[in-house]
Amino acid sequence: MSISQVVTDFISLAIQSGGWMDLDRIYLENKLLALIGEDVLTERKVRVVTENSLDLLEKLLAQALENQLIADIPAERDILEAQIMDLLTPPPSVVNAYFAQYYSKDPKIATDYFYQLSRDNNYIKTREIAQNIIFPTETDYGTIEITINLSKPEKDPKQIAAERNAVKVDYPKCLLCMENEGYKGRLNYPARTNHRIIRMNLDGESWGLQYSPYAYYDEHCIILSEEHRPMKINQATFTRLLKIVEVLPHYMVGSNADLPIVGGSILSHDHYQGGRHTFPMAVAEIEHAFNLTGFPEVNAGIVKWPMSVIRLISKNSQDLSLAADYVLKQWQKYTDSTVEVVAETADGVQHHTITPIARKVDEVFQIDLVLRDNNVSEQYPDGIFHPHPDVQHIKKENIGLIEVMGLAILPPRLKPELAEVEKYLLDQPNKISEYHIAWADNLKQEKEITTENVEKVVQEAVGQVFARVLEDAGVFKRNEKGQNAFKKFTDSL
Repeated sequence: MSISQVVTDFISLAIQSGGWMDLDRIYLENKLLALIGEDVLTERKVRVVTENSLDLLEKLLAQALENQLIADIPAERDILEAQIMDLLTPPPSVVNAYFAQYYSKDPKIATDYFYQLSRDNNYIKTREIAQNIIFPTETDYGTIEITINLSKPEKDPKQIAAERNAVKVDYPKCLLCMENEGYKGRLNYPARTNHRIIRMNLDGESWGLQYSPYAYYDEHCIILSEEHRPMKINQATFTRLLKIVEVLPHYMVGSNADLPIVGGSILSHDHYQGGRHTFPMAVAEIEHAFNLTGFPEVNAGIVKWPMSVIRLISKNSQDLSLAADYVLKQWQKYTDSTVEVVAETADGVQHHTITPIARKVDEVFQIDLVLRDNNVSEQYPDGIFHPHPDVQHIKKENIGLIEVMGLAILPPRLKPELAEVEKYLLDQPNKISEYHIAWADNLKQEKEITTENVEKVVQEAVGQVFARVLEDAGVFKRNEKGQNAFKKFTDSL
């Protein structure tokens, strides 16, 4: 197929996307020609397009590289890729109008439209995400989900050198600011030309809905404040989360904690994460119910989960928001030194917060409140309630919202490292990392390992380690002393 035919086919898809009309075809074809460094269009025809947008994109990028329009480094490729895909993406006003039109019929139809658009225009990196290694593991808490994250490519030396020499600017302020919508990108900042945001009004404030480029689960979305301000967990947080699941009842939504160590990777911009996914924690049962003083219409209970989780349930979202705020305020000042739970240290620093998750089940609202404590000690300088040293060979990074709910996001180093562990278990020549040896030796003693089962044995063992990671992050441990201390706290409520 000639490059001219590729250009015409791609523009046909662009017109089908709803942002352009047939009258725009010549204009768009010439615009795309310029983007890939071509000067003329040869014979081609408008026809039914059978190839998808990503396959056509690869051919257009290859032509741009051949024409030396861009250097062969990821940043320049990504910038041009987003500019090409921007032609396939209607303007923000049109995307929002379509979303509103579909929403009037059904919220699911609206998100289906926006999600598919974000996949078709490659804002959601579907091919990269497909590289992730994903497997389930059965634990004492039910099935948890393990992901070894391979979707974000590692930077090559040329890319690192280009970033080092790039001019530093303070725009957009961060990756979650609305100023990213349509931003070309730089060598040291991701391209966002094909990025779109659905505007939302949450109790009089302007917020935006977008999808995550490197999604970790089904329809992984981000709801972000228009204002660039730090994250804060308070009653307004609970009210917004419950409002979001009222507006999008087929989605769950939650917030990272707002303190270092136990918080997420971006604490500088107020935002939440949601999506159309049933997380393992959502189906975990309540193992101990209790009454919440002053909230007779709210059911409360401790969830059977490796971390310390209180679930509140009510048909009344306002009651639920007030009840969640009550629990938060009590937790923020609660100390039980017998289990190393300290609300405030001598230097006046507050150490307690909550990771909240909201969902709507039929006509009933639920909100899970995961108790967090970011204290450190001489024994655990990384965090008392953080993965302890003996499990850091698998996971040493912070435990954020997604992992709290039972979906592990493990580092890409584990793919080659676990392959070497498998060789070690089979007594084959290997280059096992030293920090995996003690763990691997225990597996040898516990399991009969063969070439047929070694991968499954290692994956199951990784899942069990992650369950332990979550237990480490739990403020009230899953033993008699810890659970008695947990009930002591709930009794105080």
